[in-house]
Amino acid sequence: MYDMLPLLEKSDFPALKRQQITTLQINLGYQCNQSCQHCHVNAGPKRTEKLSDDNVELLLQVLSQSTMTQLDLTGGAPELHPRFEEIVLAARAKHIDVIDRCNLTILFEPNKEHLADFLAQQQVEIVASLPCYTLDNVDKQRGKGVFDKSIAGLQKLNSLGYGQKESGLQLNLVYNPQGAFLPPSQKQLEQDYKRELYKQFGIVFNQLFVITNMPIQRFGSMLVSKGQFTAYIQLLKDNYCVTNLDSVMCKTLVSVDWQGYLYDCDFNQQLGLEIKHNGTKMHLRDCLSVTLQGMPIRVAKHCYACTAGQGSSCGGAL
Repeated sequence: MYDMLPLLEKSDFPALKRQQITTLQINLGYQCNQSCQHCHVNAGPKRTEKLSDDNVELLLQVLSQSTMTQLDLTGGAPELHPRFEEIVLAARAKHIDVIDRCNLTILFEPNKEHLADFLAQQQVEIVASLPCYTLDNVDKQRGKGVFDKSIAGLQKLNSLGYGQKESGLQLNLVYNPQGAFLPPSQKQLEQDYKRELYKQFGIVFNQLFVITNMPIQRFGSMLVSKGQFTAYIQLLKDNYCVTNLDSVMCKTLVSVDWQGYLYDCDFNQQLGLEIKHNGTKMHLRDCLSVTLQGMPIRVAKHCYACTAGQGSSCGGAL
C-alpha cells in the first residue's frame, strides 16, 4: 500500500472555509464483511479498529448538546460496532436524522437478522452501495455472491417500506466507477438503475448517488501500480468546475475517525489531514467547547475529485 499524501499534498486547489456544521459523520471502525477494490478506508473482515467505549460516551454527550441535524454513520460496516444501535437510538431521541452507510450484505450476517427491522423502526436513512445493476460487474468489484445478497437485501428493505412512495423511509444507492474515469451523469444513470432493478427484481429506491473515485488508499495505490495516477489527477483537474465549490460537503460537515479525532471530510481522514486548533489536532471532546465555523479547510489534489464534472460528495453529484 502506497503512502498517497506525498503525492497529493502539494496542490493549487482553492482555499476553503467552514460554514455552520449541520452533519457529524463518524467512522465507527474499519471492520467489514467485504473487501472492495474502491474502498478508500481499506476496510475488511480482519480489521479490528473501532470507536472505543470512552469515545462512544463522548459521542453521546456531543449529540445531547449539539445543534447538528444529521448523524452519518460509516465504517467499514458501521453496523458491526457493538454499540451501533445504542448510538442510533440516542440520536433519534434527539430528533437527529441518522444515515446508515450500509453494504446490504450485512443484513444477513449472524446476529444481524433483526437489523433491517430496527433501521425501519427508527426511520434511519439507508445509503447502500451497489456499484452496478448487473451480477458480473458487482461481483468483480466486491466479491463472488455479493450481488445476489445485495439484491436480497434491497428486496427485504422494500418489504419494510424502504424506497416506497410516502413511506418516509429513504433508500438511496451509491455508484462508484470501476476504473480511472469520471462517473456518468447521475440523472441518466439513476433512470437506468431504476428501470433495470425494477424490471429484473421488482426493486424500488429513492435516489442514486454517483461518487467519483478518490485517488487515495486502495484505489490510489492501484493507480500508482498501474502507472495511471498522474493521468487520473490530470483528468480531475481538466474537469474542474468552480461552481461546485459552493456545495462541497466539507463546508457543513465534520468527519470523526475511530479514535475520535476530527477531519474536514472522510477522505482527509484517510490521508491523516486532521483539523488543528492552536497547533493541536482536534478531538471529539473539542466539539463541546470550540466553534468550528470559519476555520480553514485543509485541501490537496484529491479535492479535485469532489469538484470535477458534475461534482461528487457523500450525497452524490453536487
